[in-house]
Amino acid sequence: MTRNDTRVVRIGDRVIGGGNPVLIQSMCNTKTEDVAATVAQILKLEESGCEIIRVAVPTMEAAEALKQIKKEIHIPLVADIHFDYRLAVAAIENGADKIRINPGNIGSRERVKAVVDAAKARRIPIRVGVNSGSLEKDLIAKYGGVTAQGIVESALDKVKMIEDMDYDHLVISIKSSDVMMCVKAHEEIAKKTDYPLHVGITESGTLMSGNIKSAVGLGIILYQGIGDTIRVSLTGDPVEEIKSARRILKTLGLRKGGVEVVSCPTCGRTRIDLIGLANRVETMVTGLEGLDGVKVAVMGCVVNGPGEAKEADIGIAGGIGEGLLIKKGEIVRKVPEEQLLNVLKEELTAMAVERKK
Repeated sequence: MTRNDTRVVRIGDRVIGGGNPVLIQSMCNTKTEDVAATVAQILKLEESGCEIIRVAVPTMEAAEALKQIKKEIHIPLVADIHFDYRLAVAAIENGADKIRINPGNIGSRERVKAVVDAAKARRIPIRVGVNSGSLEKDLIAKYGGVTAQGIVESALDKVKMIEDMDYDHLVISIKSSDVMMCVKAHEEIAKKTDYPLHVGITESGTLMSGNIKSAVGLGIILYQGIGDTIRVSLTGDPVEEIKSARRILKTLGLRKGGVEVVSCPTCGRTRIDLIGLANRVETMVTGLEGLDGVKVAVMGCVVNGPGEAKEADIGIAGGIGEGLLIKKGEIVRKVPEEQLLNVLKEELTAMAVERKK
């Protein structure tokens, strides 16, 4: 897949744009003022694969909390600001690695410039964010409603404002909850600018609907080479956002590494709790190292399981009270049902040890 050649922008100790890997981002749903809770959530997200984290900064106390939060985490910290330019300046002074603003709701040009000057002094990037829900009335009138063209024009107008203030260390984010509008907006803006793009479907919904909308929309966008950071916005535990983002990137071939788990959809021949087993396998392999590229199959029956799992490196198939351990489609041995998970883990651990030799 050919990636768009966007500008290189440094966020803390990470680099985006210029063909660098698409980085996975999430946002805390804790109160930023609660340092302990926020740090705990960020550390959990780090373990799941989060590479950039954003927190809301609605108060001066939240802005000041950034200093302590940064000391206890290991990934770049982005401050999300709305309306009050003083909070943006304070967030920068307290160590934010990037700030997210919509210049349209910050206020006067002078207030936007105060934020830009603070960012310029510390050479931290500004993410210019525009959502379909915040589109200006004049652009809605111009295009006869909220449209992809209006979103793009709004974002580029704000970018131009900051460029006129002699600063171009920028990332652009344009989002909509309308999947195809979001796709079209990204296609349009990618033709008109080389700034890195943060991509996502905003307000996508709960775990099920949000994942479907995000997979469809982000899949189309990323497949065209558009996007330098990604967030799957879900109503729920942000750890699920990281899992989904990783799956999307791996499915598109934009992220390698780790174990891939495949499982059959179940049918009337299934004689074990395949759904529960597949979920336990997926959780188990997350903590295993040294198995990049390994494919694990979890199959529901011993009739078709071995054949259907032949493209996997290793797999298990369930039966009545027992199951099979399979390697490259060949049955290795029978295993009591309650031992399937442990036997699989032992085999994978041995495989990792062998790879290190």
